[in-house]
Amino acid sequence: MLSDFETAARTLLAVRRSIEVVVVGASAGAVRALGEILPRLPASMRVPFVVVVHVPPRRESLLPALFSAKCVVPVREPSDKEPLGTDTVWIAPPDYHLLVERSRVFSLSIEAPVLFSRPSIDVSFESAADAFGANVCAVVLSGSNDDGAAGARRIRKAGGWVVVQDPSEAESREMPTAAIRDANPQIVLGLEGIASLLRDLVEGGR
Repeated sequence: MLSDFETAARTLLAVRRSIEVVVVGASAGAVRALGEILPRLPASMRVPFVVVVHVPPRRESLLPALFSAKCVVPVREPSDKEPLGTDTVWIAPPDYHLLVERSRVFSLSIEAPVLFSRPSIDVSFESAADAFGANVCAVVLSGSNDDGAAGARRIRKAGGWVVVQDPSEAESREMPTAAIRDANPQIVLGLEGIASLLRDLVEGGR
């Protein structure tokens, strides 16, 4: 018998053509979590795939190079005002908030950190909710603070989808726990389930 979360995952896949962007947030434990997800993404994706990870400021991120070597899809940081292209995993650059605009371009901001973080997952999630409304799928992975919970709540209020890693298997439970508490996500799964769901969600060109 399917759980409520598994049933919701099947429902999301049934309406996957309505999803216009996937935004993923992670912090402590991000490398392990993303290492289960990103290498399984197909070379041809329907929608932009945006990843926000807390990284130290004034330091080059190693994530694009790390995951480029493991993925069939390009992995890189976007520039300010660059279009949200598909067939790429976009990773927020260090020390900038990464926003997505209604005009389907990225915007980089140096406004104050949120919850001591820049990039902030909340800022990215909230911009996605404002730009795409119900057509957003947000994913909250392992992390050691509450970043992502408020943004996930905004996405849920806009009618979008929120997927959260099961805290019991997360390297750091605080972030997924906060998202479950504050955002009432439709789907809570382990990494294996999330990886499979996201692959199927984004697979295939428009």
